[in-house]
Amino acid sequence: MARYSTEQRGRPNSPDYRLYFKNADGKYISPFHDIPLLAASKEVLYNMIVEVPRWTNAKMEIATEEPLNPIKQDIKKGKLRYVANIFPHKGYIWNYGALPQTWEDPNHTDTITGCCGDNDPIDVCEIGSKVRSSGEIVQVKVLGVLALVDEGETDWKIIAISVDDPEAHKIHDIDDVKKHKPGYLEATVDWFRLYKVPDDKPENHFAFNGEFKDKDFAAEIIKSTHEHWKALLHKKADGGTINCTNVLVSGSPFCCSEEDARSIVQSAPVHVNGDSVSPEVDFWYFCPK
Repeated sequence: MARYSTEQRGRPNSPDYRLYFKNADGKYISPFHDIPLLAASKEVLYNMIVEVPRWTNAKMEIATEEPLNPIKQDIKKGKLRYVANIFPHKGYIWNYGALPQTWEDPNHTDTITGCCGDNDPIDVCEIGSKVRSSGEIVQVKVLGVLALVDEGETDWKIIAISVDDPEAHKIHDIDDVKKHKPGYLEATVDWFRLYKVPDDKPENHFAFNGEFKDKDFAAEIIKSTHEHWKALLHKKADGGTINCTNVLVSGSPFCCSEEDARSIVQSAPVHVNGDSVSPEVDFWYFCPK
């Protein structure tokens, strides 16, 4: 049996759609707080929560401000948010998601970027060959990190590959990505630099002039965001509107019972068939070089 499963509530492609998580015991859990950061294995592997499958556009994300933190589609200016297709790309160019039990603290000024955290779990770009599903939990090897500064906030982007990918045995660090997937890292920088331009926002910037740092550097960044998350879950940091409800975090004052967790999910709208997506989502944008 899979270690984690998901349950849909509400109507897909609508503002009320939610994807809730269960563990192998069938208990409802928070993917943000209850899934361990590290996967149990001999080598150092991390659990990644897939939010957005490669080549799709819907900006699906962990609902950090809702109890049990289901995945939902982001809303901007009252409309469901879809990421633009910037030539030559279609939607997201990797499986995109987050590492559980991490938090980029908005009250902490990063010594490297000089900016505060973006108030979310740390983001992951999974570069394997398989297109994953939203809500899938994938065990990944971390390869490196890119330091994006997005609208004045630090927004680290971890580069990782699924441990079961056919090429995982030969990709161990960021230089191996350059060797075995030429052009992918350059495309990644371009993607993050330009992805908000179609929304009339300026280009994004990077620390280190957009240079990727290696896996050891990435591991330190992850460790620090995990410590910030621990402080958040034990009321030692101000989480503001972040919802810390969890089922399994030992000693956390935000821990709730299985019954409470079940009633949170059951109070969400029942799952019904989804709406179709507007053809506008397939529009191609061309940005001057």
